[in-house]
Amino acid sequence: MADPSTFVNGWGTVPDMLPDVGPLACCGASVLAGALDEGDAEQLAHGFRALADPARIRLLSIIAASPTGEVCACDLVEPLGRAQPTVSHHLSLLVEAGLLTRTKRGRWAWYRIAPDRIELLRGALAR
Repeated sequence: MADPSTFVNGWGTVPDMLPDVGPLACCGASVLAGALDEGDAEQLAHGFRALADPARIRLLSIIAASPTGEVCACDLVEPLGRAQPTVSHHLSLLVEAGLLTRTKRGRWAWYRIAPDRIELLRGALAR
């Protein structure tokens, strides 16, 4: 099986594409525990912006609920009730924000949750 962190377009792995989150990633800094520097705040905002849409929240929940831990893009159009290009757009934004990983198999893309990135956002709201 191919590395699930590989982008369909071959640009590299998720860690290669995401900006460095600095101390936030290593120490679990919290928005509620103290003032963040501008870089940390921007990094968190990028992740939260990706979640600021009901369709993207639903995509994350569908993929997270998958018994195999991954879902083919071809299986996301019907449950979301949106056109394929719209679903692809939302999936791309989630991948770009590091919340999903994407693997190309044949002509289809398969998506998985990126648990470290989701945990980073969750931890940012903890006290």
